[in-house]
Amino acid sequence: MSSDVDFGRARKARRVPLHRTVRRLIRDPMAGLQSIAQEADGEIVRLQLGWFRPYLVTHPDHVQRILRDEATNYVRQGMFWSPLSRLFGQGILSDGPPWESSRRNLQPLFTAKRVDALMARMAAVAHEAVDDLARHVRSGEPVDVATEMSRVVNRTIIRVFFADRIPPAEADQIIPALYDIATSMVVRMALPWAPQRLPLPGDRAFHRGVGTIDDVLLPVIRDVRRHPDGGDDVIATLCAATGPDGAELTERQVRDDVVTMFITATETTSLTLTWLWPILRAHPDVARRLYDEIDSVLGDDRVRHTHVPRLHYVRAVLDELLRLYPVGWIFPRTALAADVLGDTRIEAGATLLISPFLTHRMAEFWPDPQRFDPERFVAGGAPHRYAYFPFGGGPHQCLGRHVFQVEAQLIVASVLSRIRPVPSSAGVPALKVAATLLPEERVRMAFEPVASRRAA
Repeated sequence: MSSDVDFGRARKARRVPLHRTVRRLIRDPMAGLQSIAQEADGEIVRLQLGWFRPYLVTHPDHVQRILRDEATNYVRQGMFWSPLSRLFGQGILSDGPPWESSRRNLQPLFTAKRVDALMARMAAVAHEAVDDLARHVRSGEPVDVATEMSRVVNRTIIRVFFADRIPPAEADQIIPALYDIATSMVVRMALPWAPQRLPLPGDRAFHRGVGTIDDVLLPVIRDVRRHPDGGDDVIATLCAATGPDGAELTERQVRDDVVTMFITATETTSLTLTWLWPILRAHPDVARRLYDEIDSVLGDDRVRHTHVPRLHYVRAVLDELLRLYPVGWIFPRTALAADVLGDTRIEAGATLLISPFLTHRMAEFWPDPQRFDPERFVAGGAPHRYAYFPFGGGPHQCLGRHVFQVEAQLIVASVLSRIRPVPSSAGVPALKVAATLLPEERVRMAFEPVASRRAA
């Protein structure tokens, strides 16, 4: 703990009474949290939820202290992490020695230098994956956008970072499994104090989804462990790696990090691109500018890695999507030792809730925060490093940040160079509370070839 802590001047956090907290969260959880955060206006408040009383932290200064300055004191442990540990285990999403070991083993695979070296291959694979999508939607019939985006992303990630070890047909089984997992965890997240041994609604769907993922990935891991080939993909690297004790990783340790890296490498891009299409439908001015940039940069060429540095508006649109719809919308932490955030005392063992979703919508840092406006990022982005943190921050910042930035731009440019969404009066779906930030209803849209639009 830092020596600059002054407990003498610290005060207790203002409490949000039980009746005000529960009523709002039951009616509409996301709107309820937003209203509480807006009233707090950056102040740390304590939510009264019976005996469970977490602190809600939204101001970037306080977020920075938790995620970066005193990261060793604010750990990824406690009741909120128990449901996630059933899926991800003890690896890159844990804390302490297991996290340090996983980080050491995986970081070389996701450096900006290595990702940049793979960009040409990523562009070629994304082009092939979008080819399949373009053929599939040529009829103009509505398709399930989340499913189609997941297929494109999965194929790209599997070939570039998993060396084609996972057959596409089997990887496609993971798409509905992840949706089931994300939605089934809502009850566990709402009742984080409930013992894991106590059956709750959603548990069966959760275990079924985890079982599907293991059925796909474990045979691949076992095959690589039996027949190592010296590859440098994620699975081969972990199968050849060692743990904190210097011994080779167990099957469970390899499984935990393979599952985590596969899901995190695909879900952020898939969900962000799912939100893209209804946003473009609702903002034709943004869509027109996006199309114009892609037409200008690509011309009649297929998407290539050399196009990425010139896709400025594509990058701004993606950044704004992650501002309003961060995939990881809540980051719980547990304080190991007492601390002072701003002028508020935090006791040891306290649970703190940090939410990019809430901080990204603070009017102090984002004028007219509910409006979708990529110009914020064209003009320079966040005025405070921790006013925008969709990938976390500090030592636990997501390893795949640069992968997302490159992959998402390549896929968006590749899709929109060949097909465009058919105009529709449908709006942007409401938010659905889950482990990730999902649309309330499945997004279905029709697309048409770019050639027919140009001809029109």
